[in-house]
Amino acid sequence: MQALPELTPLQAPMAPAPVLQPLGDRIAHAWQVLHTVLDPEVPAVSLCDLGIVRDVRLPEGQPLDGGMLEIVLTPTYSGCPATEVIESDVLAAIDAAGLGPARVVMQRAPAWTTDWISAQGREKLRAYGIAPPGPVDPSVGVPVRFMPRRQAPSVPCPHCHSERTERLSAFGSTACKALYRCLACQEPFEHFKPI
Repeated sequence: MQALPELTPLQAPMAPAPVLQPLGDRIAHAWQVLHTVLDPEVPAVSLCDLGIVRDVRLPEGQPLDGGMLEIVLTPTYSGCPATEVIESDVLAAIDAAGLGPARVVMQRAPAWTTDWISAQGREKLRAYGIAPPGPVDPSVGVPVRFMPRRQAPSVPCPHCHSERTERLSAFGSTACKALYRCLACQEPFEHFKPI
């Protein structure tokens, strides 16, 4: 048995190949393909891991094979700059799998929340070096605000797991993440903000 080559930090993780369903189950096959489409801003997680893919359906009256497949997406933010790339990547993956024709339907209500990130997605974020969001506290009211009214709970470091961390900036490389630093291991990291 040959040893697998080690990945360098510059190589993006590869999504696993989909396990194909029997022919004719086009919707199940589409879901499997979509689980391999990585988020363009956080390529460690799929769009399904993040909860961005909400539904795969055939409108009523469409034939199972050959009808227009609809992929329902809910962007993480209404102004997310990656929305067009996500739409393009989804349609390209469906087309490459021979599942077209297809179109994307944007569904902005109910609004996306970090509670939609799967448990597997949270582990992938942590392994990638991004602290995953905790659950949204409903007693606080609207969780997104420009000036916090109370001290935010500590965010454990994804590298050494220390709770001794500090927020450096409310915004990281994207609007959905904040920039933190661990006071124990001194490593910077991003935190996917709960919304």
